[in-house]
Amino acid sequence: MNRLNALRGRGSWGGASLRRFSRSTTATLLCVVVAGYVALGVASSGALFEGPSVRVFLQYLATPILIGLAQMAALCVGQLNLAVGALGGFTACLTGVLMADHGMPAAAAVIVGLLTATAIGLVTGLVIVATQINGFIVTLATMTILLGAQYRLTGTRTVDGYSPTLRDLGTAAPLNIPLVFVTALVAAALLAAFMYRTVAGRRLLAAGGNPLAARLSGISTDRQIVAAHTLSGLLIGVAAVTATASLPGVNRSVGGDWLLPSFAAPIIGGVALTGGSIAVFGTVLAAFVTRLIDAARAQFSLDPSWVNLLIGLVVLGTVAGGRLHQTRLGKTGGTAAPPAEGGKQPPAVLPQPGGAR
Repeated sequence: MNRLNALRGRGSWGGASLRRFSRSTTATLLCVVVAGYVALGVASSGALFEGPSVRVFLQYLATPILIGLAQMAALCVGQLNLAVGALGGFTACLTGVLMADHGMPAAAAVIVGLLTATAIGLVTGLVIVATQINGFIVTLATMTILLGAQYRLTGTRTVDGYSPTLRDLGTAAPLNIPLVFVTALVAAALLAAFMYRTVAGRRLLAAGGNPLAARLSGISTDRQIVAAHTLSGLLIGVAAVTATASLPGVNRSVGGDWLLPSFAAPIIGGVALTGGSIAVFGTVLAAFVTRLIDAARAQFSLDPSWVNLLIGLVVLGTVAGGRLHQTRLGKTGGTAAPPAEGGKQPPAVLPQPGGAR
Protein backbone atom coordinates (compact mmCIF):
# COMPACT_ATOMS: atom_id res chain seq x y z
CA MET A 1 0.00 0.00 0.00
CA ASN A 2 2.81 2.39 0.88
CA ARG A 3 4.55 1.51 -2.36
CA LEU A 4 1.35 2.22 -4.31
CA ASN A 5 0.99 5.59 -2.60
CA ALA A 6 4.62 6.37 -3.39
CA LEU A 7 4.09 5.53 -7.06
CA ARG A 8 0.99 7.71 -7.16
CA GLY A 9 2.92 10.54 -5.54
CA ARG A 10 5.69 10.25 -8.10
CA GLY A 11 3.17 10.20 -10.92
CA SER A 12 1.45 13.28 -9.56
CA TRP A 13 4.79 15.09 -9.19
CA GLY A 14 5.81 14.08 -12.72
CA GLY A 15 2.51 15.30 -14.14
CA ALA A 16 2.84 18.64 -12.36
CA SER A 17 6.41 19.04 -13.61
CA LEU A 18 5.31 18.25 -17.15
CA ARG A 19 2.50 20.82 -16.94
CA ARG A 20 4.90 23.46 -15.65
CA PHE A 21 7.34 22.70 -18.44
CA SER A 22 4.61 22.89 -21.09
CA ARG A 23 3.83 26.46 -19.96
CA SER A 24 7.49 27.56 -19.83
CA THR A 25 9.48 29.66 -22.30
CA THR A 26 11.74 26.68 -22.91
CA ALA A 27 8.84 24.54 -24.14
CA THR A 28 7.69 27.30 -26.48
CA LEU A 29 11.19 27.70 -27.90
CA LEU A 30 11.52 23.95 -28.37
CA CYS A 31 8.32 23.91 -30.43
CA VAL A 32 9.53 26.91 -32.47
CA VAL A 33 12.87 25.22 -33.15
CA VAL A 34 11.32 21.95 -34.29
CA ALA A 35 8.63 23.63 -36.41
CA GLY A 36 11.08 26.13 -37.89
CA TYR A 37 13.66 23.52 -38.84
CA VAL A 38 11.05 21.26 -40.40
CA ALA A 39 9.56 24.19 -42.34
CA LEU A 40 12.96 25.26 -43.67
CA GLY A 41 13.75 21.66 -44.55
CA VAL A 42 10.55 21.31 -46.52
CA ALA A 43 11.13 24.67 -48.24
CA SER A 44 14.60 23.50 -49.28
CA SER A 45 13.13 20.31 -50.78
CA GLY A 46 14.79 18.24 -48.07
CA ALA A 47 18.30 19.61 -48.59
CA LEU A 48 18.45 20.89 -44.99
CA PHE A 49 17.94 17.35 -43.72
CA GLU A 50 20.98 16.00 -45.57
CA GLY A 51 24.23 15.31 -43.76
CA PRO A 52 26.38 18.14 -45.19
CA SER A 53 23.67 20.74 -44.56
CA VAL A 54 23.17 19.54 -41.00
CA ARG A 55 26.93 19.72 -40.42
CA VAL A 56 27.20 23.31 -41.69
CA PHE A 57 24.11 24.39 -39.76
CA LEU A 58 25.43 23.02 -36.47
CA GLN A 59 28.98 24.22 -37.08
CA TYR A 60 27.87 27.84 -37.23
CA LEU A 61 25.50 27.36 -34.29
CA ALA A 62 28.37 26.84 -31.82
CA THR A 63 29.39 30.51 -31.63
CA PRO A 64 25.85 31.90 -31.00
CA ILE A 65 25.42 29.39 -28.17
CA LEU A 66 28.72 30.27 -26.51
CA ILE A 67 28.36 34.04 -26.74
CA GLY A 68 24.79 33.76 -25.47
CA LEU A 69 26.05 31.81 -22.45
CA ALA A 70 28.79 34.41 -21.92
CA GLN A 71 26.25 37.23 -21.87
CA MET A 72 24.01 35.19 -19.58
CA ALA A 73 26.86 34.87 -17.07
CA ALA A 74 26.96 38.66 -16.77
CA LEU A 75 23.18 39.06 -16.79
CA CYS A 76 22.74 36.65 -13.87
CA VAL A 77 24.19 39.30 -11.52
CA GLY A 78 22.36 42.16 -13.24
CA GLN A 79 25.35 43.24 -15.36
CA LEU A 80 25.71 43.87 -19.10
CA ASN A 81 28.76 42.93 -21.15
CA LEU A 82 29.04 45.09 -24.26
CA ALA A 83 32.56 43.79 -24.94
CA VAL A 84 31.47 40.30 -25.98
CA GLY A 85 32.21 40.77 -29.68
CA ALA A 86 35.34 42.87 -29.21
CA LEU A 87 36.85 40.45 -26.69
CA GLY A 88 35.98 37.48 -28.88
CA GLY A 89 37.46 39.11 -31.98
CA PHE A 90 40.62 40.17 -30.15
CA THR A 91 41.11 36.70 -28.67
CA ALA A 92 40.56 35.01 -32.04
CA CYS A 93 43.06 37.33 -33.73
CA LEU A 94 45.56 36.90 -30.90
CA THR A 95 45.34 33.11 -31.18
CA GLY A 96 45.76 33.23 -34.96
CA VAL A 97 48.69 35.68 -34.86
CA LEU A 98 50.53 33.64 -32.21
CA MET A 99 50.34 30.57 -34.45
CA ALA A 100 50.86 32.19 -37.85
CA ASP A 101 53.40 34.92 -37.05
CA HIS A 102 55.24 33.52 -34.04
CA GLY A 103 55.10 29.80 -34.72
CA MET A 104 53.46 28.93 -31.41
CA PRO A 105 51.96 25.43 -31.23
CA ALA A 106 48.18 25.30 -31.48
CA ALA A 107 47.69 23.95 -27.95
CA ALA A 108 49.82 26.71 -26.41
CA ALA A 109 48.13 29.42 -28.49
CA VAL A 110 44.68 28.19 -27.47
CA ILE A 111 45.66 28.18 -23.79
CA VAL A 112 47.08 31.72 -24.08
CA GLY A 113 43.88 32.86 -25.79
CA LEU A 114 41.65 31.35 -23.11
CA LEU A 115 43.75 32.78 -20.28
CA THR A 116 43.84 36.21 -21.93
CA ALA A 117 40.06 36.36 -22.37
CA THR A 118 39.52 35.17 -18.79
CA ALA A 119 42.02 37.73 -17.44
CA ILE A 120 40.36 40.57 -19.34
CA GLY A 121 37.00 39.52 -17.91
CA LEU A 122 38.57 39.49 -14.43
CA VAL A 123 40.07 42.96 -14.89
CA THR A 124 36.74 44.27 -16.20
CA GLY A 125 34.97 43.04 -13.08
CA LEU A 126 37.65 44.49 -10.81
CA VAL A 127 37.38 47.89 -12.50
CA ILE A 128 33.60 47.90 -12.09
CA VAL A 129 33.89 47.07 -8.40
CA ALA A 130 36.81 49.40 -7.66
CA THR A 131 35.39 52.44 -9.44
CA GLN A 132 31.69 51.74 -8.79
CA ILE A 133 31.07 52.83 -12.39
CA ASN A 134 28.13 51.20 -14.14
CA GLY A 135 29.14 48.02 -15.96
CA PHE A 136 27.57 49.37 -19.14
CA ILE A 137 30.15 52.18 -19.25
CA VAL A 138 33.10 50.00 -18.26
CA THR A 139 32.37 47.29 -20.84
CA LEU A 140 31.74 49.97 -23.48
CA ALA A 141 35.21 51.36 -22.77
CA THR A 142 36.66 47.84 -22.80
CA MET A 143 35.02 47.21 -26.16
CA THR A 144 36.61 50.34 -27.63
CA ILE A 145 40.06 49.44 -26.32
CA LEU A 146 39.84 45.87 -27.60
CA LEU A 147 38.67 46.95 -31.05
CA GLY A 148 41.80 49.07 -31.31
CA ALA A 149 43.96 46.20 -30.07
CA GLN A 150 42.37 43.84 -32.58
CA TYR A 151 43.13 46.22 -35.43
CA ARG A 152 46.67 46.59 -34.12
CA LEU A 153 47.15 42.82 -34.28
CA THR A 154 45.90 42.22 -37.82
CA GLY A 155 45.59 45.59 -39.57
CA THR A 156 43.75 45.10 -42.83
CA ARG A 157 45.07 41.58 -43.50
CA THR A 158 43.48 38.19 -42.89
CA VAL A 159 45.56 35.80 -40.80
CA ASP A 160 45.13 32.32 -42.22
CA GLY A 161 48.48 30.57 -41.90
CA TYR A 162 47.84 28.91 -38.58
CA SER A 163 47.87 25.33 -37.40
CA PRO A 164 46.33 22.73 -39.75
CA THR A 165 45.60 20.64 -36.66
CA LEU A 166 43.34 23.34 -35.25
CA ARG A 167 41.63 23.71 -38.63
CA ASP A 168 41.03 19.95 -38.78
CA LEU A 169 39.46 20.03 -35.32
CA GLY A 170 37.30 22.96 -36.37
CA THR A 171 35.92 21.11 -39.37
CA ALA A 172 35.81 17.61 -37.85
CA ALA A 173 32.26 16.25 -37.72
CA PRO A 174 31.84 12.58 -36.76
CA LEU A 175 28.40 11.43 -37.90
CA ASN A 176 27.90 14.98 -39.25
CA ILE A 177 27.98 16.42 -35.71
CA PRO A 178 30.74 19.09 -35.62
CA LEU A 179 33.15 18.95 -32.69
CA VAL A 180 32.79 22.71 -32.20
CA PHE A 181 29.06 22.22 -31.69
CA VAL A 182 29.74 19.45 -29.19
CA THR A 183 32.15 21.82 -27.42
CA ALA A 184 29.37 24.41 -27.10
CA LEU A 185 26.96 21.84 -25.67
CA VAL A 186 29.57 20.61 -23.18
CA ALA A 187 30.20 24.22 -22.11
CA ALA A 188 26.44 24.69 -21.62
CA ALA A 189 26.17 21.51 -19.54
CA LEU A 190 29.14 22.47 -17.36
CA LEU A 191 27.73 25.97 -16.86
CA ALA A 192 24.34 24.57 -15.84
CA ALA A 193 26.01 22.18 -13.39
CA PHE A 194 28.08 25.01 -11.94
CA MET A 195 25.12 27.35 -11.51
CA TYR A 196 22.64 24.83 -10.13
CA ARG A 197 24.84 22.38 -8.22
CA THR A 198 27.65 24.41 -6.65
CA VAL A 199 27.67 26.90 -3.83
CA ALA A 200 29.60 29.41 -5.97
CA GLY A 201 26.95 29.30 -8.68
CA ARG A 202 24.10 29.72 -6.23
CA ARG A 203 25.88 32.70 -4.71
CA LEU A 204 25.97 34.34 -8.12
CA LEU A 205 22.22 33.89 -8.53
CA ALA A 206 21.55 35.02 -4.98
CA ALA A 207 23.60 38.19 -5.44
CA GLY A 208 21.81 38.95 -8.71
CA GLY A 209 18.34 38.18 -7.43
CA ASN A 210 18.48 40.25 -4.24
CA PRO A 211 21.79 42.07 -3.61
CA LEU A 212 20.67 43.49 -0.26
CA ALA A 213 19.59 40.13 1.13
CA ALA A 214 22.80 38.59 -0.22
CA ARG A 215 24.94 41.15 1.63
CA LEU A 216 22.97 40.64 4.83
CA SER A 217 23.60 36.90 4.49
CA GLY A 218 27.34 37.42 4.21
CA ILE A 219 27.68 37.09 0.43
CA SER A 220 29.94 39.69 -1.16
CA THR A 221 28.11 41.10 -4.15
CA ASP A 222 31.36 42.70 -5.34
CA ARG A 223 33.02 39.31 -5.53
CA GLN A 224 30.08 37.91 -7.45
CA ILE A 225 30.32 40.72 -10.01
CA VAL A 226 34.02 39.97 -10.51
CA ALA A 227 33.29 36.23 -10.73
CA ALA A 228 30.50 36.77 -13.27
CA HIS A 229 32.67 38.85 -15.60
CA THR A 230 35.54 36.38 -15.24
CA LEU A 231 33.23 33.51 -16.18
CA SER A 232 31.88 35.57 -19.06
CA GLY A 233 35.44 36.18 -20.30
CA LEU A 234 36.24 32.46 -20.16
CA LEU A 235 33.16 31.58 -22.23
CA ILE A 236 34.01 34.29 -24.76
CA GLY A 237 37.49 32.78 -24.99
CA VAL A 238 35.99 29.38 -25.80
CA ALA A 239 33.79 31.01 -28.46
CA ALA A 240 36.86 32.73 -29.94
CA VAL A 241 38.79 29.46 -30.13
CA THR A 242 35.92 27.63 -31.84
CA ALA A 243 35.53 30.53 -34.27
CA THR A 244 39.26 30.50 -35.05
CA ALA A 245 39.13 26.76 -35.69
CA SER A 246 36.04 26.99 -37.90
CA LEU A 247 36.86 30.06 -40.00
CA PRO A 248 39.25 30.03 -42.97
CA GLY A 249 41.06 33.00 -41.40
CA VAL A 250 40.72 35.72 -38.79
CA ASN A 251 40.77 39.48 -39.28
CA ARG A 252 39.45 42.65 -37.69
CA SER A 253 35.86 41.80 -38.66
CA VAL A 254 35.69 38.73 -36.40
CA GLY A 255 33.30 39.39 -33.53
CA GLY A 256 31.82 42.47 -35.16
CA ASP A 257 28.36 40.91 -35.37
CA TRP A 258 28.36 39.09 -32.02
CA LEU A 259 26.84 41.70 -29.74
CA LEU A 260 23.17 41.50 -30.77
CA PRO A 261 23.04 37.66 -30.85
CA SER A 262 24.77 37.55 -27.46
CA PHE A 263 21.86 39.49 -25.95
CA ALA A 264 19.19 37.86 -28.08
CA ALA A 265 19.88 34.28 -26.98
CA PRO A 266 19.61 34.70 -23.18
CA ILE A 267 16.83 37.31 -23.27
CA ILE A 268 14.66 35.29 -25.65
CA GLY A 269 15.60 32.19 -23.65
CA GLY A 270 14.04 33.65 -20.51
CA VAL A 271 16.88 35.36 -18.62
CA ALA A 272 15.86 38.55 -16.79
CA LEU A 273 17.89 41.74 -17.25
CA THR A 274 17.52 42.40 -13.53
CA GLY A 275 19.60 39.36 -12.60
CA GLY A 276 18.97 36.40 -10.32
CA SER A 277 18.06 33.84 -12.98
CA ILE A 278 19.60 31.77 -15.75
CA ALA A 279 18.14 29.66 -18.54
CA VAL A 280 20.87 27.51 -20.05
CA PHE A 281 18.63 25.27 -22.14
CA GLY A 282 16.47 28.24 -23.12
CA THR A 283 19.56 30.17 -24.23
CA VAL A 284 20.72 27.24 -26.36
CA LEU A 285 17.29 26.98 -27.99
CA ALA A 286 17.12 30.75 -28.56
CA ALA A 287 20.52 30.61 -30.27
CA PHE A 288 19.05 27.86 -32.44
CA VAL A 289 16.16 30.20 -33.35
CA THR A 290 18.53 33.00 -34.38
CA ARG A 291 20.50 30.50 -36.46
CA LEU A 292 17.26 29.42 -38.14
CA ILE A 293 16.51 33.05 -39.00
CA ASP A 294 19.97 33.41 -40.51
CA ALA A 295 19.52 30.17 -42.48
CA ALA A 296 16.17 31.45 -43.80
CA ARG A 297 17.87 34.67 -44.89
CA ALA A 298 20.45 32.72 -46.87
CA GLN A 299 17.89 30.34 -48.33
CA PHE A 300 15.49 33.04 -49.52
CA SER A 301 18.21 35.62 -50.36
CA LEU A 302 16.88 38.19 -47.92
CA ASP A 303 18.64 41.43 -47.05
CA PRO A 304 20.83 40.84 -43.94
CA SER A 305 19.44 44.01 -42.37
CA TRP A 306 16.04 42.34 -42.12
CA VAL A 307 17.56 39.62 -39.95
CA ASN A 308 18.91 42.14 -37.43
CA LEU A 309 15.60 44.01 -37.52
CA LEU A 310 13.64 40.85 -36.80
CA ILE A 311 15.95 39.72 -33.99
CA GLY A 312 15.92 43.20 -32.49
CA LEU A 313 12.11 43.30 -32.53
CA VAL A 314 11.93 39.87 -30.89
CA VAL A 315 14.34 40.96 -28.14
CA LEU A 316 12.41 44.22 -27.59
CA GLY A 317 9.13 42.37 -27.47
CA THR A 318 10.51 39.82 -25.01
CA VAL A 319 11.81 42.53 -22.67
CA ALA A 320 8.57 44.51 -22.92
CA GLY A 321 6.52 41.38 -22.25
CA GLY A 322 8.60 40.54 -19.19
CA ARG A 323 8.22 44.07 -17.85
CA LEU A 324 4.45 43.95 -18.38
CA HIS A 325 4.28 40.61 -16.60
CA GLN A 326 6.21 41.98 -13.61
CA THR A 327 3.91 45.01 -13.48
CA ARG A 328 0.83 42.80 -13.42
CA LEU A 329 2.32 40.65 -10.67
CA GLY A 330 3.03 43.78 -8.65
CA LYS A 331 -0.55 44.97 -8.98
CA THR A 332 -1.97 41.59 -7.96
CA GLY A 333 0.41 41.21 -5.04
CA GLY A 334 2.40 38.37 -6.62
CA THR A 335 6.15 37.93 -6.64
CA ALA A 336 8.04 39.45 -9.53
CA ALA A 337 11.12 37.31 -9.23
CA PRO A 338 12.08 35.99 -12.67
CA PRO A 339 11.99 32.22 -13.09
CA ALA A 340 15.14 30.28 -13.71
CA GLU A 341 15.66 27.37 -16.08
CA GLY A 342 12.60 25.24 -16.66
CA GLY A 343 10.36 27.51 -14.60
CA LYS A 344 12.33 27.01 -11.34
CA GLN A 345 12.58 29.90 -8.98
CA PRO A 346 15.99 31.36 -8.21
CA PRO A 347 17.70 29.76 -5.25
CA ALA A 348 17.33 31.29 -1.84
CA VAL A 349 20.15 33.38 -0.48
CA LEU A 350 22.72 31.18 1.19
CA PRO A 351 23.54 32.19 4.73
CA GLN A 352 27.28 32.63 5.09
CA PRO A 353 29.39 33.51 8.08
CA GLY A 354 31.16 36.85 8.15
CA GLY A 355 30.38 40.16 6.57
CA ALA A 356 30.26 41.26 2.97
CA ARG A 357 30.87 44.41 1.13
